[in-house]
Amino acid sequence: MGFLRRQAVIAALTANAIRPLPGFRVGIPAFFAGWLTGELAPQVLALTVADTATHTRRQPRDPLALALAGASAAGLAYLIKQARDVQHEAESALTDALGVDYVEQLDAAPTPADLAVPWRKLVYPFRMRSKEVRVERNIAFNEHGKRGLLDVYLPAGRPVEGAPVLLQVHGGGWTIGNKDQQGIPLMQHMAAKGWVCVAINYRLAPRDPFPAHVIDVKQSIAWIREHIASYGGNPDYIAITGGSAGGHLTALAALTAGDRDWQPGFEDADTSVQCAVPHYGVYDFAGSTGIKSAAMMRDHFLSKRVLKTRWDDHPEAFEAASPILRITPDAPDFFVLHGAHDTLVHVEQARLFVEKLRQVSKRTVVYAELPGAQHAFDVFPSIRSSHIVRAIDRYLHWHWNQYRREHSPS
Repeated sequence: MGFLRRQAVIAALTANAIRPLPGFRVGIPAFFAGWLTGELAPQVLALTVADTATHTRRQPRDPLALALAGASAAGLAYLIKQARDVQHEAESALTDALGVDYVEQLDAAPTPADLAVPWRKLVYPFRMRSKEVRVERNIAFNEHGKRGLLDVYLPAGRPVEGAPVLLQVHGGGWTIGNKDQQGIPLMQHMAAKGWVCVAINYRLAPRDPFPAHVIDVKQSIAWIREHIASYGGNPDYIAITGGSAGGHLTALAALTAGDRDWQPGFEDADTSVQCAVPHYGVYDFAGSTGIKSAAMMRDHFLSKRVLKTRWDDHPEAFEAASPILRITPDAPDFFVLHGAHDTLVHVEQARLFVEKLRQVSKRTVVYAELPGAQHAFDVFPSIRSSHIVRAIDRYLHWHWNQYRREHSPS
């Protein structure tokens, strides 16, 4: 592929990352192109500059190709700025919901170094292992074979006791995915800080239609309540997080603690969580919000692949699976995150979910809408995900400290 064609491709990818192609049917290709380009903008910019420099030294200059390269470089620089601005967007969300003094309730206020972009980590964005963390893998929490296994992330080289627990639920459209593919930057970060993190598999559709997914999530919560103390975790404090389908299951499990219909064989188990941090989740299975893309997802994907039944035949099944329809005053604390440019799950779902949470719930609700962010912005280390991981760190430590104050002996 010649220089002109390479620059044309990069320019098209950059343009789609800045302004994704609209529409439900092009959402998936627009996502893949925009997601990788946006999160890898520094790397793509470096390659563009290197490619342009090589071309101008070795070949006659092509004005059109150079113009495309210049436009791409400007667009990529804009994407980098948007990603860096996420630090301020996330911090504003936290202070707006928790108060400007919430940082004073942390163990220590973040330093400028804590908030800076970790440029060295971005050199190898897909290298996510940490010497500060050890992982105990493939522990069974139910009888469903490979889909009933979990991993426990622990601080390396030091024992923990009574540590707060973070449960990670992977995404993948309820049909694919594995416990060691998502949420790794956040779990590595929190485990290094002394938390016990648990990543789970769960049964997948279409082999196991919904609600098998949320039943397994609830069973993992029951397992944590019963067994996590032996790993140094506090069974009384569980935060839950996940993205996409995992964001849906995170929100749904948090809002339906003790639902006996979804706890077969463990009806009396405590499946409550203390707070939920869903990322780019699906909150409307039933199309109740009136969002066109939600109704299209219901009719063209969820009914055929996930619930294996039609909306017209069993509307109650779709309604029961919709977190936005399960909100009560007893909902736990929430920190909801969504990308403004998400082409797989429209950001309006998150906006309406948060609006209803704030109307009904008695607990705190933090909402960070991330400018320029696509779906899956947190899967691997990037400028944006590094800021989000540290914002979630601040939120979770604030929440853990609040919990300990509320539950300490008087």
